[in-house]
Amino acid sequence: MMLQRFFLALVPPPDIQTHANAIKQDFSDRFDSRAAQKSPPHITLQPPFEWAKVEIERLNTVLSTFAQRQVPVSITLSGFGAFPPRVIYIDVVQTPELMQIQQALACHLAETLEIVDPRSRDRTFMPHMTVAFRDLKPKAFRLAWPDFETRSLHFEFTATHLTLLVHNGHRWNVAQNYGFSLTRT
Repeated sequence: MMLQRFFLALVPPPDIQTHANAIKQDFSDRFDSRAAQKSPPHITLQPPFEWAKVEIERLNTVLSTFAQRQVPVSITLSGFGAFPPRVIYIDVVQTPELMQIQQALACHLAETLEIVDPRSRDRTFMPHMTVAFRDLKPKAFRLAWPDFETRSLHFEFTATHLTLLVHNGHRWNVAQNYGFSLTRT
């Protein structure tokens, strides 16, 4: 059975993607860190998992059903954060709505498709938008972090859909968007 790797995320609008991609390019140019460029800017809601290609319609149906029961989520990006010694990210404000949709998605995937991220059981969801990781050397992290730690950044957007990303062997690409259908009351 042919398996593919997927993950689920909230993807910001194009103008914010452009800004985040420029920051990723800065890390590539100044700190030789390119791994974050292998996916569009995003906030991961469900970490990578493997799924059978022949079962893709089932996955799409479950995700579409989930999304149709969700309301759009207000997202605020504010400044930068880090997971030393290799990760620097755009910080995402933890709102009850964002935390709730991630928890609801995790429960829905576990119940309907038995997709469970074992590491998520032991960790609290920390929403973030990675701009440098994995190939950011600790020495480069120590050089970069003082610059980004105090750098200001502020964006607000409304996430109106859930995005399924697929790995093609080289990078992550958008496979499908699932619109949130409910309106706020």
